[in-house]
Amino acid sequence: MQTPADRHDRHEYPAHWEADVVLRDGGTARIRPITADDADRLVSFYEQVSDESKYYRFFAPYPRLSAKDVHRFTHHDFVDRVGLAATIGGEFIATVRYDRIGADGMPASAPAAEAEVAFLVQDAHQGRGVASALLEHIAAVARERGIRRFAAEVLPANTKMIKVFTDAGYTQQRSFEDGVVRLEFDLEPTDRSLAVQRAREQRAEARSVRRLLAPGSVAVVGVGRAPGGVGRSVLGNIRDAGYGGRLHAVNKAFPEPLKEVDGVPAYRSVRDIEDPVDLAVVAVPAEYVPGVVAECGEHGVQGLVVLSAGYAESGPEGRERQRALVRQARAYGMRIIGPNAFGIINTAAGVRLNASLAPEMPRPGRIGMFAQSGAIAIALLSRLHRRGGGVTGVTGLSSFVSAGNRADVSGNDVLQYWYDDPETDVVLMYLESIGNPRKFTRLARRTAAAKPLVVVQGVGSAPQGHAVRATRLPHATVSALLRQAGVIRVDTITELVDAGLLLARQPLPAGPRVAILGNSESLGVLTYDRCLAEGLRPARPLDLTTGATAEDFHGALARALADDTYDSVVVTAIPAIGEASPGDAELAEALRSAAAAVPGKPVLVVHVELGGLAEALSAAASTAPQAVEKAPGTEFRRAERWPAAVAAPDKPGSESPQGEPRLIPAYPAAERAVRALAEAVNYGQWRREATDPGKVPEYDDIDEKGAARLIGELLARGEGLTISDAETCELLGEYGIPVRRALPAPTPDAAAEAARALGYPVALKATAPHLRHRADLGGVRLDLADEEQLRRAYAELTELFGPPQELRPVVQGMAPRGVDTVVRAVIDPAAGAVLSFGLAGAASQLLGDMAHRLVPVTDREATSLVRSIRTAPLLFGWRGSTPVDTPALEELLLRVSRLVDDHPEVVAVTLEPVVVAGRGVSVLGATVRLAPPPARDDLGPRTMPAY
Repeated sequence: MQTPADRHDRHEYPAHWEADVVLRDGGTARIRPITADDADRLVSFYEQVSDESKYYRFFAPYPRLSAKDVHRFTHHDFVDRVGLAATIGGEFIATVRYDRIGADGMPASAPAAEAEVAFLVQDAHQGRGVASALLEHIAAVARERGIRRFAAEVLPANTKMIKVFTDAGYTQQRSFEDGVVRLEFDLEPTDRSLAVQRAREQRAEARSVRRLLAPGSVAVVGVGRAPGGVGRSVLGNIRDAGYGGRLHAVNKAFPEPLKEVDGVPAYRSVRDIEDPVDLAVVAVPAEYVPGVVAECGEHGVQGLVVLSAGYAESGPEGRERQRALVRQARAYGMRIIGPNAFGIINTAAGVRLNASLAPEMPRPGRIGMFAQSGAIAIALLSRLHRRGGGVTGVTGLSSFVSAGNRADVSGNDVLQYWYDDPETDVVLMYLESIGNPRKFTRLARRTAAAKPLVVVQGVGSAPQGHAVRATRLPHATVSALLRQAGVIRVDTITELVDAGLLLARQPLPAGPRVAILGNSESLGVLTYDRCLAEGLRPARPLDLTTGATAEDFHGALARALADDTYDSVVVTAIPAIGEASPGDAELAEALRSAAAAVPGKPVLVVHVELGGLAEALSAAASTAPQAVEKAPGTEFRRAERWPAAVAAPDKPGSESPQGEPRLIPAYPAAERAVRALAEAVNYGQWRREATDPGKVPEYDDIDEKGAARLIGELLARGEGLTISDAETCELLGEYGIPVRRALPAPTPDAAAEAARALGYPVALKATAPHLRHRADLGGVRLDLADEEQLRRAYAELTELFGPPQELRPVVQGMAPRGVDTVVRAVIDPAAGAVLSFGLAGAASQLLGDMAHRLVPVTDREATSLVRSIRTAPLLFGWRGSTPVDTPALEELLLRVSRLVDDHPEVVAVTLEPVVVAGRGVSVLGATVRLAPPPARDDLGPRTMPAY
C-alpha cells in the first residue's frame, strides 16, 4: 500500500511556508519545508548533534540515521507528514516534523485532527530560541492542514524541550506514563500564546538592532587609499568619534605592504581579519557588494550597514539586486541597514559609534531618532545641533538610524529596540512610508505608553526603493489611527524637533491651563491667541514691561509655577535696553532657578532671535555656577539634577532622566512653542487614559453563531458580494442592529400599499446608486402625511429623474427627528479593521470630518470617537438645540465593531443615514459587503518582512 510519505506529489512544494525569523539572540535563520533534495544536509546536521540530544529525540542511543530514516525524514506529502528545517548559510541547524495520527491507514476523506510533533536542535544553537520559532511555524502549517491538536512525548530529563512546549502559551494537558511525559495542546491561538509570541518578537528584534548599534568591532569595507570618498569619510567619522571597539579598514585594492590607513589597521579582505567582526559598513559599488556580503557571512559578521546606492531606488533592475542582497545576507544570519543608507550613530559612553556620513558626532542625549531619507537625516541632525546651542551636555541623541531603502531593518525593528532602551526617553521618526501599518500601530501604542513617540509621516507615494503594502485608507485616516495609538503626529521636521526638545527637557503638563508672562505685551497676546487656536486654556498674559529685571522674571515664574490653577508656563522675552536690564546669561539663570523649585510643570520660552537667550538657556545646564547679582532677599537656586528615569504612573513624564539637568526649551516664534505644548498636553491626556483603555462590552442579544452560519451560506454563492437589503437586515439583526424597514415601490400603487402597511407619515426615497442618500439632489421626500402627498411626490421624482426601474424607489416610515450621521467599517489589507464615524452629508463628504478607530473598539474609545469630529457640538445641544442620545449612538458603534471583529469576512459595512434622536437611534440605510478575509500576518508565526 502506498504510504503518505511516498505520495510527496499530493501537494506542490508550499513556498508560502518559507520564512526568515529573528532568533532570541538577535541573529536570523530561515525556516523552510524539508524536501527529498535535503538528504545530505540532514545527514550532515545529524552528525553534528550530540549523543545526548539524539537520545532525547529517539529515547535510545541512535548514533546515525539509516537510509530508511533519511528517506522518511526527507519525503513528505505536505499534508499528513510535514518537516521544517531552520537553516543558516543553507545548512540545517534544527528540524521539526509532525505526523498526523493514524495517517498511514486512514482514508484521506477522514483526516485526523491530531498529530505527533518532535524537534531536534543542533547543540551549538540551543538556547537561541530556534525550537520556539519552529513550533510557531509548524503549528501554523498544521492549522492550515486541518490539524487542531499536537501531542509530544518527551523524556523527563529533557527539560529544555518541555519548557519550549509549556512556555508557548497554548492550552495544554500533561500526563506521565511509562517514564515519558506526554504533552497535548490545542493549536488555536490564545491571548496568552499571542502575548508570548509578541514578547519574544520584541526581545529578538530589539537584540538584533542592539547588535548593530553596539558592536564590539567594526570593519569599513571600501576605504579608499586617498582621502575623500564615502568609505574613507565613514572610517574617519568612526575614528574621530572615539569609538571604543576595534576598527578595521578593508579594500581589495590595498597594496600588500599597506598596514594602516589613518592609523587604522588595513586589510584586503574581511577574511584576513583575525579577530571577530560584529558590524561591517559597506561602501563599495553595488556590483561588488555580493562578494563583500559573502566574505562577511563566511567570517561570521553579525550585521551590515550598506551605504552603497544602485538598488531599488534606481528601478526594476536595482529592485531585483536589492532582493538578492537581502536573500544573501539573511542566508548567513545577518541583518542589513540599508542599502542606500546614511548610516547609524550611538552616543553611549561605552560605544561612541558614528558609522554614518555625518561629519560631527551628535551630543549625547535622551532622544532616539529614525529617518529613512538621507537628506532628511542631515536636516534633522543639523536642526537638533543648532537648537542645542552648540553646548556639550544639552539634550542630544542617544542613537540614530537612517535606513535608506529599509530592505531589512525597518522603523518597526528600531522601535522595538527603543521601547526598552534605558538611554532613550523620547523617540523621533521621519517615515516616508510605513511597510506594515498594523504592526507599527501595535508597537507605537506600546511604546507611547512608556515614552513619547513623535512622527512625521510622508503624504505622497512611497519612494521607489521602499516595498510598501497597498492601503485603501486616506492619509488623514492613517494619521488619525496613529494618534489613537498615542503617536504625536506632526507635519514638518521643524515641528518634530520642536516637540522632541520639549518632551525630552520638560515634564508632561497635567492639563491645558497655561500661564503666560513676559516683558512684551504684544508677544504675550500673540502667544495667548495661539493657545486658544490650539485648544489650550490660557490665562490673560502677565506683562512685566520692558524694564523687567531678572528678579522680576524669577519671581513671576516662581509664583505661576506655584499656582495650582496653571499646568504649564510660557515665558515671552525680548531683548531689553538699559543698564538695569538683565543679560542673557543672567535671565537664563533666573528662569532655570525658578523652574527648578517646582519640577512638576513644564516651562517654555518664546524669544526674539536678536539676543542669545536660547544659547544661554542651554549653556546654563552645563556651565559651572556663576555669581549673579541678586536683589536683597532674593535667592536664585540652581537647577538640581533630577532623579529616576521612569515616569510616575500617575503623572507621566513628571520626572527627568537620571543625571539629566532640567533644560528649558526656547522657541523663536510663539506658534512653534504653543504647537509643541499642545502636542505635549494631548499626549499627556492620552497617557493618563491609556492606563484605563476601557473594555469591549458583551451584549446578551448578539448571536455570533447565527451570524457565522448566515455569512457562510452567503459566501458559498461567490468570492465577494454586496448582500441584498433583506440579507443585510438579517445579518445586522443578529448583532442587535435593527434597520428601519423599507418596502420597494415599483409603481405608485405599490408605494401607496407600502405606506398603508408602514403607517403615515412616510418617506419616499430613490435608491439608485447615483441618488442614494442624496437628499440635496431631491432624491428623498420626507414627511409625506397621506396618500395624496405620496402620489404627488412619486410623480415628481419620476418626472425629474426617470422611470421607476431606474430610480428603484422605496417607502420607509419616518424616523424621529435628530441628527443624521454615518457609521462605516472597513477591513484594510494593511492597517486592519477600521471603524469610522461622522455626520452625514457635506460634513463627511466634502470636509472629510470623520473620526476613526481601530477595531475592536472599547467603550472609552467609542465615547471619544463620537466627540472627535469637529462637528460634534451638533450632537450636544449646539446653540440651544436638543442634545441627542449619544449613549445609544456609542452602543451602535460598539455593536458594529463587534460584528467586524468577530467576522473578518464582513469586509465593509455602511450605515447611512443613522438618525440620532433625543432618545434612541434609527438606522435608515445599510449595506454590507462580504469576502474571504485578508490574511492576518499578525496572528501567524513570527516572520521577517518578505523581500
